[in-house]
Amino acid sequence: MKNETTALPPFDREEAGAPARSEIQEYLTARQQRRWIFPRAALVGLCAGIAALLFRMALTGADALRNQLITWAQSLPALGWLFPMLLAGLGAWISVAATRRYAPEASGSGIPHLEAVLHRFRDLNWKRVLPVKFLGGVVAIGSGLALGREGPTVQMGGAVGDAVSRALKVSERERLTLTSAGAGAGLAAAFNAPLSGLIFVLEEVRRDFQPIVFGAAFVAAVVADIVARVGSGQFPIFAVPSYPVPPLAALPIFALLGIAAGLLGVVFNRSLLRVTALYARIPARLTLAAAALTGALVGLVGWFSPVMIGSGHTLAETALRGDMLLGAIPLFFLIRFVLTAASYGTGAPGGIFAPMLVLGALLGLAVGEIAHQFYPAAVPFPAVFAVVGMAAYFTAIVRAPLTGIMLILEMTGNYNQMLPLLVACFCSYAAAEFMKDLPIYEALLERDLRRSREAHLLKEPVVVEFILQAGAPFVGLEVRSLGLPPGCILVRCSDGKREWLPKANTRLGANMRITAMVAPEAADGLEILRRGCQASGSDGAAE
Repeated sequence: MKNETTALPPFDREEAGAPARSEIQEYLTARQQRRWIFPRAALVGLCAGIAALLFRMALTGADALRNQLITWAQSLPALGWLFPMLLAGLGAWISVAATRRYAPEASGSGIPHLEAVLHRFRDLNWKRVLPVKFLGGVVAIGSGLALGREGPTVQMGGAVGDAVSRALKVSERERLTLTSAGAGAGLAAAFNAPLSGLIFVLEEVRRDFQPIVFGAAFVAAVVADIVARVGSGQFPIFAVPSYPVPPLAALPIFALLGIAAGLLGVVFNRSLLRVTALYARIPARLTLAAAALTGALVGLVGWFSPVMIGSGHTLAETALRGDMLLGAIPLFFLIRFVLTAASYGTGAPGGIFAPMLVLGALLGLAVGEIAHQFYPAAVPFPAVFAVVGMAAYFTAIVRAPLTGIMLILEMTGNYNQMLPLLVACFCSYAAAEFMKDLPIYEALLERDLRRSREAHLLKEPVVVEFILQAGAPFVGLEVRSLGLPPGCILVRCSDGKREWLPKANTRLGANMRITAMVAPEAADGLEILRRGCQASGSDGAAE
């Protein structure tokens, strides 16, 4: 029997339960990596926290200057409206011009680009991304474009992780781990929300629950949050009253809020994609003019109502306190909706985290006010719905319910709203999934990859990784039956415990990680792999 076992091929011995030498060596290597990953992640968190803190301070100063200019302009008798228009138009022009020239990957929120890097579809040049994202974001958001600082902070955190990993000369896998940890650290520092940064990495950015990823993201997020709190204070981002636990009779109304958020979240996603596509069709020679014109229109809105432009933090706090008339909410919602889509479409550095939270707060307050009129006993505090509305709207757009729930809890300190948050976010998620709508970052990533496939992605062979989701078309199939084109070859399979070289008769299972090498002439294999590893109705894709 001993000789028979020895005669088995290496991979057959692994399947029979006997550990191979490579498996033991891999286990020891993994232990060594885990030993060093935590101090390296702490260094990433420290650097990402400093970058996020400086970015926040710069934006605070820029917002103050903009508001002072608008206040001064409103005191002028006739031509005061020109100054906010000039400021926002010039800011949009400068930020878009610098981004297009020096770092096109820094446009928009940057989260889709960071996900492409972690999926190994893109390279990350931190030397370009960091300065362009920082300065471009300050100019764009500070001049008034309806964008948020959180997306840029996430991308800058990822760039910091990439920079630290390259300086330390770590392995490719550890570099990606530190990059994703930096992204979580950026979000944690932006919102004073360390758990949200950790969950965002696991649920959206990396979609990998391996202990080494979890540990690195956790350490980096905590360290970055400490840095941010030392520099800006320990209070939650939003100053909101501590609302009591809503009565159980209000849960059906929270469910209705979730459904409404799900439907309007789909509208937001599709509108943002269409506006982005519309701006992309503008001739290159007119791109900067279109950005400047958009900025000028945003500045004109700011002259009438300064709270409507920029990140919208003041507007969100107003809704969270309930200090808003019901009749004004639809108008505010529509204006912010249009400004956000138009500002993002220009390609200026800036995210949609904060804008979508503002819209969610307005939506929630509207539902709360209406419900209060009909059922005052069940809805004694309509503003509670604004708190829950932020999480529900975020869930519908990003399709990351755990991140949405934890983010709102940490940003508002309203931990009494846990049950309403769960109900609303579940209904929001279900409604958006029923509409078969792609999450916004997944849709933006897919759009960017489709546009640049021939120009950038496959000029040379690439190595990509996918996680095979439960219920995906490839589950249960042999490699020979996948329908991959020549030049698209599976080179590794992993189930979290061991790795092996797949053969033609290897049968794929749920939650398995597969690595493929794709030649330029087999570019269609990327789409086949993505759809084959993706569960029906789900939009989680490559890793």
